[in-house]
Amino acid sequence: MIFELYSEVALTYDMPAEGLRRGDVATVVEHLPTGAGEDGYILEVFNAVGETVKVIPVPASALDPLMADDVWSVRSLIGTAR
Repeated sequence: MIFELYSEVALTYDMPAEGLRRGDVATVVEHLPTGAGEDGYILEVFNAVGETVKVIPVPASALDPLMADDVWSVRSLIGTAR
């Protein structure tokens, strides 16, 4: 699946080194086509007040599109890697 730039996506698995968890929402800011194999994306992760927390590269398999039946939630980043 190709994700549109500036679309919001959910992570498909935990990324403990980044302090991120499955289901965290991020914004696609760059598509990294490989031509062969799995494409990648650069994501920008924001906190609840809109400040950038992280900018990270991920493979396409780390992303799910947001769906109409998804619900946002809030968690603290305190105690996670940054």
